[in-house]
Amino acid sequence: MATVTVPHEKVHALIEQKLKGWGVPENDAAKVADVLVHADLRGVNSHGSLRTEQYVTRLEAGSINPAPDIGFSATGPVTGVVDGDDGLGHVVGDFAMDRAIGMAKENGVGMVTAMNSSHCGALSYFVQKAADAGLIGIAMTHTDKIVVPFGGKESFLGTNPIAYGVPAKGEKPLILDMATSNVALGKVLQSEAEGKEIPPGWGVDDEGREVTDPSRVKSLVPFGGPKGYGLALIVDIFSGLLAGAAFGPHISKMYGDYDKKRKLGHYFCAINPANFTDPDTFLDQMDRMIRELHEVPPAEGFERVLVPGEIEQMNEACSRTEGIRIPEKTYEYLNSWNNPKGGRLT
Repeated sequence: MATVTVPHEKVHALIEQKLKGWGVPENDAAKVADVLVHADLRGVNSHGSLRTEQYVTRLEAGSINPAPDIGFSATGPVTGVVDGDDGLGHVVGDFAMDRAIGMAKENGVGMVTAMNSSHCGALSYFVQKAADAGLIGIAMTHTDKIVVPFGGKESFLGTNPIAYGVPAKGEKPLILDMATSNVALGKVLQSEAEGKEIPPGWGVDDEGREVTDPSRVKSLVPFGGPKGYGLALIVDIFSGLLAGAAFGPHISKMYGDYDKKRKLGHYFCAINPANFTDPDTFLDQMDRMIRELHEVPPAEGFERVLVPGEIEQMNEACSRTEGIRIPEKTYEYLNSWNNPKGGRLT
């Protein structure tokens, strides 16, 4: 599929305009654009601006509340619950992480679940926010079933991503954001849109047989067999059951049932290192760990050892100056007149 390179500021403005055209308040539209452009900048385009059209479809169908009244209930000095009022998950997630960060700064730890939400985008955005505040961030969310449990041929779990963000001093924060499947569904969809085959081990057909044609993928597989399967269950417990939300096959579909509210759950945690150890020593040790990892002799075929999130950070540095590459169809959609409530940004 053809792509275009566009300044990230332009993409941000286009997303904002499209969402505001469907009744999303300006600040909320900007927040969604922040999260989507964050993903595009880091080269994680499967969670970037191409998702906008799907959100608009749900806004039009009524399954996403464009202007939610998000509520928060403190259930203890370090715990709380957010009710997203069926709003855009990016806004709900940001609200929840802000509450977790506030409690962590005051009491050392903050743990917040969110319910009645929708797809929240790349979790790296939220843990990066905690790391930028000098805290350790953890985020989890569940998705509708698309991953087979280890030993099964029918899907039961979602890709159920989990993310961690750890601050450093002179080095960039360590950011780990990963699906518990071998790959996120968005990457399969991106490959299908670009007319590319997928690598072996990404997906299986309805008989549980491995396929490389993305259009034939019926289910994804957990990474590491039973290890990814077990971790996916934990993510569903933390972001689903603990949040009072559905689990596995009981979660409404992201692609389909557009008139049904998704009622997704999320889990966010922020930890203040200062409540456990000397914060300066912790940050110095993080820098040392990263430097020493870089000094490990690389294996054949590798230039050097990297830490989680480092490739994405290098992508971002490049994209901020050279622009982000997005599918041409996505750019045409964002810059089109097809929204009756919004115009064209030139």
